[in-house]
Amino acid sequence: MPTRSELTALLPLAFETSDLPLPGKAAGKVREWYRLPGGRRLIVTTDRLSAFDRVLAMVPYKGQVLNQLAAWWFGQTRDILPNHIVSIPDPNAAVVAEVQPLPVEVIVRGYITGVTSTALWRRYALGERTIYGYNFPDGLQKNQRLPDPIITPTTKGGPTGHDERLTCAEVVERGHLEAAAWELVQAAALEIFRRGQAVASRAGLILVDTKYEFGRAPDGTILLIDEVHTPDSSRFWKADTYAGKFASGEEPENFDKEFIRLAYAEKGYRGDGEIPAMPEDLWTAASERYITIHEMLTGQSFAPGAYPVEDRLLENLHNSGLI
Repeated sequence: MPTRSELTALLPLAFETSDLPLPGKAAGKVREWYRLPGGRRLIVTTDRLSAFDRVLAMVPYKGQVLNQLAAWWFGQTRDILPNHIVSIPDPNAAVVAEVQPLPVEVIVRGYITGVTSTALWRRYALGERTIYGYNFPDGLQKNQRLPDPIITPTTKGGPTGHDERLTCAEVVERGHLEAAAWELVQAAALEIFRRGQAVASRAGLILVDTKYEFGRAPDGTILLIDEVHTPDSSRFWKADTYAGKFASGEEPENFDKEFIRLAYAEKGYRGDGEIPAMPEDLWTAASERYITIHEMLTGQSFAPGAYPVEDRLLENLHNSGLI
């Protein structure tokens, strides 16, 4: 892993955006897409870090970690469901098959936790006992493990522009997906989650919950897409301290990007108004956290890509015949 001083020196060079000689660029909060011939797309993962639906900063190596960790997980789960990965031409880029994303986000939860409006614990604490179509008993505690993982789907955006909660039955009843496709997606999601929990456990982590996305290829095949079990899409806790923290009513020791949200929340920021300035130490710590999670989950040493990323990316794409 790079030293803290090396990470600090890279802060001004963190990869904010790409400008490639390819058509059809589109951008999300973290990733950018370009069209390629042959029914493919190039996904470029930047160093942008988002929370509260805002881009807060650039974190060195974050994009590389997300791209390579997702690719690793796609390899670990392709026996369960095929995915959209074609090749990884650069540490920050992936060539993928172009698919039609399914209109439902699939959230799998192994614990009752969370404080957002769609989180299980938030709804339970408000007195609800039937949540996402599941019946929960009285007496549950925050951060308690569920007997079995459950799926809590949401729409993507919905009429309000925000994710709308669904029950599993409503996915079909409201016409989001046909029954056979939804059954396949649910079975795959639960099996991929259990695979993720097993890998995380061996790494000393708990995979608490995660978000999966699926797409439909032109031939109708359903594929796993986007990212899998990264610190951006998943919640991780430290396994060795969980039981003690839970028994004493303390919050588990998170090991994802939640500490960034907490740092902003301590300053009273939750996504509205001007984004407060944060010390460099927060971003170097974030870089270290992402790299450490990569190494813990994969069991592989992280090999830092060269900066500036754009120069290296252009060279690798040229060498791969993509530009």
